[in-house]
Amino acid sequence: MSAVGQDANSGAGDVRDAMRFESAALERWMHEHVAGFRGPLTVSQFKGGQSNPTYRLESPSGSYVLRRKPPGEILKGAHAVEREARVQQALRAAGFPVARIHGLCVDESVIGSWFYVMELVEGRIFWDATFPGVADDQRARYFDAMNATMAALHRIDPGAIGLADYGKSGNYFARQIGRWSRQYLDDTDAGRDAHMDALIEWLPANLPADEASSVVHGDFRCDNMIFHPTQPVVVAVLDWELSTLGDPLADFAYHAMMYQMPPHIVAGLAGADLTALRIPDERSYVRDYCARTGRTGIENWPFYIAFNFFRMAAIFHGIKGRAIRGTAASEHARERAESFPVLAELAYRAMKECQ
Repeated sequence: MSAVGQDANSGAGDVRDAMRFESAALERWMHEHVAGFRGPLTVSQFKGGQSNPTYRLESPSGSYVLRRKPPGEILKGAHAVEREARVQQALRAAGFPVARIHGLCVDESVIGSWFYVMELVEGRIFWDATFPGVADDQRARYFDAMNATMAALHRIDPGAIGLADYGKSGNYFARQIGRWSRQYLDDTDAGRDAHMDALIEWLPANLPADEASSVVHGDFRCDNMIFHPTQPVVVAVLDWELSTLGDPLADFAYHAMMYQMPPHIVAGLAGADLTALRIPDERSYVRDYCARTGRTGIENWPFYIAFNFFRMAAIFHGIKGRAIRGTAASEHARERAESFPVLAELAYRAMKECQ
């Protein structure tokens, strides 16, 4: 990324004024609910994270991460930290790489909103999809690790790990399009966009005929993964706020959207010299995922791209609204908000490829 890049997003610093809470109250809660915890507690806030504020907790007993609902008025159904904790606990028990959850708090009196505490997983996070700093002959292995991790998630049977009720069955696209359309339309502070209005009309009338169902992450990007410090291995997948039961092809297309994503918005490869970087091209990447999940291909690929750019545009529209209201979790929210119309246009272009 450029405008919102590695330096801007990595690490933790002072807790921003709007996101402060009484650390003594959290310390008391951790003594009661986190096994082996010993104070005193030091709190800082991670620079990245656009939705649920995320904090680094340091103590003599170790390092932890806290994820909370943002303070202030929030949209119904958004920022469901209790769902994040639940899905990670279930997936960890199934051997999928996620952080260990230490505890969930649904008592707003502790720090002002619901939160959970998890282990801090050490490793590398790449905010730039070209994976700078990785040797040329190793870069393809990092992409293969992402591909294999996503395929492994989609092969897990939700019912076998206690997540049969984690989302509604069937009609994933209709539900998602309806959800993000409503959030877009309800957030009047952030305004309207002609491309989004056209997509809201077109997408529900052009849904795929067949849908599979699996646990889907919803925001599977390279910067939401922690890699081993020196090896092309995913040791933890982060940020499960948008996870649910849904169509795995939609989830994978969101991830593969990096090939068409401008790098100044989020981790994207648009304009990159993939051959020089030794990064597999989009067609090869899709083929490898299909081979791992028993598919021969993905019909009507542009629809999945249009849907995902629309969905991301709706998310950025929400960030724009929170920035206007002063409740955005990230100090870079205004930069993200400025990218909203670009994403809406990219979704519209992909829609036109389907027509």
